[in-house]
Amino acid sequence: MSSRAVLAGLIAIALLAACSASPSASTIDPSNFVSRVDNPWLPMVPGTTFRYEGTRDGKAAVDIVEVTAETKVIDGVTCVLIRDTLTLDGVLAEKTDDWYVQDKDGNVWYFGEQTATLDTAGNVTDTAGSWQAGVNGALPGIFMPAKPEIGQSFRQEYLAGEAEDHFVILLLDQRVEVPYRSFDKALITAEWTPLEPDVLSEKAYAKGIGQIDEKDVAGGNEELHLVSVANP
Repeated sequence: MSSRAVLAGLIAIALLAACSASPSASTIDPSNFVSRVDNPWLPMVPGTTFRYEGTRDGKAAVDIVEVTAETKVIDGVTCVLIRDTLTLDGVLAEKTDDWYVQDKDGNVWYFGEQTATLDTAGNVTDTAGSWQAGVNGALPGIFMPAKPEIGQSFRQEYLAGEAEDHFVILLLDQRVEVPYRSFDKALITAEWTPLEPDVLSEKAYAKGIGQIDEKDVAGGNEELHLVSVANP
């Protein structure tokens, strides 16, 4: 993994590049998107379920991510629904619906999320971070480029004050070991948001699978590792 100094330098450059390259409402053309998501670094095959395990805030975390067959038209674009549920110490803590779509060039876009934080009784206590492209000025962003290169950076999402995540590609062909298995050619990204400037996370992706690892490397205490993949 990269050092903090290298990360800081890349992020400083990437933040400027990502902001200048961010899409505007006028750049979203529904005819530019396709019905499948088959980017090799982030494939989304309906019926696939990923299980991640780790910790958050000192509690045992289990994150279940399901690629559904459901779709939703957002800002004129038909997106696939990814359902994400997080439990902490066995208690449901978060429920999130995410919407993704792929363009004709193979880039995977993020078009919104509906997230809910729950208390121990199952009551929704917070929906901060929810957004949908085309609503209240929210814009979609690129979540995974078609041809990743070191130094590439994108804004993943945008709703002022609510959703402003960015990422930069740090490494290619990196060895990463998770409970599911070891990978010799993983892609490593750094992810951050101006809304939480002290928090920095790293994620790892493997071809043919998608995200295999995630951990805070500064300002946070969450880590999740891929444990199993159930294919349709």
